[in-house]
Amino acid sequence: MTSEGWGTPPVEPISQHYIVCGGNALAHRLILELVEHYEVPVVVLVADRTRDHAPRIEQLPGVAAVVEYTSITDEALRAVSIGTARGLALVEGSDQENIHAALSAQNHNPDIRIVFRMFNQRLGENIERLLRNGAALSGSATAAPAFAAAALGRPNSVEIDGRYLHIAFDDAITSDRVCVVADQIDRQDLSKIRLLPEQQGDSAAFVRLAREFGDDGPIRPGGVRREPVREAGAETRAEIRAEAGAEVAPGTEPEPEGEGEEEPGGTAALQVLRIEPREPIGWRRRLRWRVLDTMRFFTSARMRLVLLTAFAAVLMAFGVLWYLNRNFGWTVYISLLDLAGAAQPDQLSDIAAGSGTGGFWQRVAQVVITICGITFAPVATAIAVEVLGSGRRGQPRSPGAGTRDHVIVVGLGNVGTRVATQLHELGVPVVCMERDPQARGVAAVRALGIPVVMGDGPFEEQLRRARLKHSRALVAVSGDDATNLEAALEARHGNPEVRVVVRLFDDDFAGHFYKTLDNAASRSVSYLAAPAFAAALMGREVRGTLSVFRHALLIAELAVEDGSGLIGLNRHDLEDPGGVRVIAVRFARGAHLQWGVPDRTRRLTPGDRIVVAATRSGLARLNTVALEEDSGEDPEEGAGEAG
Repeated sequence: MTSEGWGTPPVEPISQHYIVCGGNALAHRLILELVEHYEVPVVVLVADRTRDHAPRIEQLPGVAAVVEYTSITDEALRAVSIGTARGLALVEGSDQENIHAALSAQNHNPDIRIVFRMFNQRLGENIERLLRNGAALSGSATAAPAFAAAALGRPNSVEIDGRYLHIAFDDAITSDRVCVVADQIDRQDLSKIRLLPEQQGDSAAFVRLAREFGDDGPIRPGGVRREPVREAGAETRAEIRAEAGAEVAPGTEPEPEGEGEEEPGGTAALQVLRIEPREPIGWRRRLRWRVLDTMRFFTSARMRLVLLTAFAAVLMAFGVLWYLNRNFGWTVYISLLDLAGAAQPDQLSDIAAGSGTGGFWQRVAQVVITICGITFAPVATAIAVEVLGSGRRGQPRSPGAGTRDHVIVVGLGNVGTRVATQLHELGVPVVCMERDPQARGVAAVRALGIPVVMGDGPFEEQLRRARLKHSRALVAVSGDDATNLEAALEARHGNPEVRVVVRLFDDDFAGHFYKTLDNAASRSVSYLAAPAFAAALMGREVRGTLSVFRHALLIAELAVEDGSGLIGLNRHDLEDPGGVRVIAVRFARGAHLQWGVPDRTRRLTPGDRIVVAATRSGLARLNTVALEEDSGEDPEEGAGEAG
């Protein structure tokens, strides 16, 4: 039920609950995670129950109470029964406010689990040491890699023990994949996607062959057998044949129904890269872009004509000097001095005495070079000032004419700043757009030398200044869905080939977006970050989140501790009834992580660590099992009594 009135505590006494402080999109998703997947009572503390997502949060079934206080004070914490709560999540407010609230909550309840959002991750790590049982997470840091990877048209990756896990689709799936993570992928109806479909086991291919052939199965002449039909979510035909050792004669593969039409539904698999791929840009391309950037000073046709004429005159004069003196080094020397206006002219007395330096034609050539130098000097000065000025730390820099193959990031909030920084670290050229000059990310990206287009004019003009026609992708990550969609549509209108990545909270909105736009991707910061916050609130570590379109696959590491419900379970127990795949194990006596452990019957012991790929509900189930401690009743003993 929901509390009534301003600042009122829950109507009924409550204990062993979880408190979420915030009414933003992340708080909304986090509460959904807790009530739907972990099935725990939640009390929500909001600053204004009429703004942001607070009205929708009040309507969620499973929310025990919604309490309104303008700030997280001691009175507000007592109102949400902080003394009897199991966990507290602070997902709104500034870093300073969250630190103060976390320390206050610990004073009221020293044993409570505290998870707080921090943009400054280094400061968050230091604050963690001051808390007995706390964790600092950054929603933007969790979600930014997915946006950056989507902009580059490649899957996001999560680093585990020096290996990078990523999602591959259809033809990109290789034989050394870790596991199949999704099937029935239909871009026109993303609700059909099945994450971690029913486990079939390592011998599934042989089982399918046995069912297909039996003792008297069909055999082709020459001992060549007919391949089994591919089941939904199973491996490709080539992989089935390779795993089962079946041999198929060329030209005997059965044609799928519809002659040449693709089978409905795609497949996604988890794969491992040895290193995180970068996006290096060769020095030749960089040099060419620098030259083009310099050429912006010569954009006027009249200016180009004047400069080219002057340059041709200098070359002709240089040739005359070299012809008269036959000394190339001296000719270069005197030409440069003349260009700078510092040459020593002949005197009348020297000419009368016959001691002049080169005669009439040399003097003409020097005069020509000197006059042309007057034309070149202002341009050279302007270039030098521009280069030195733009290199100063924190100074604004506009995209130059040499900006090519770049990514445009719209919005420099927490997420936009991290996306721009990550792309910059990968060596990808970035141009940012921001309408608010006070946005926290403006100074940060300018310090990295990233150009920023400022202003509140129409998107068409802003995108033109950001050199949209020469860009590879646009990432719209402002806090407003409508603004992000407007930027994406305007970008696609100005450059039909540009890839667009849009931050959208609403799932229906995102579904229409996928249906209408090709070469596009949609991500939700709260959807990507909420599972990590929920798992951290339960005391578990989510190493990263991978995206399968609008669905999230979690990579988590769980420690098997004394008293944990994981003790005695094997791989079959962990992966049944679904939603979880064990991808690596570090045994208590081993120092290294073992990938693809074939022994599915080995039971976990204290000190073991497992790495799993899981859906949100699958990880919630594992966390529930892991947190079960001895309650004085042995499950086997209880089963015996029941029998």
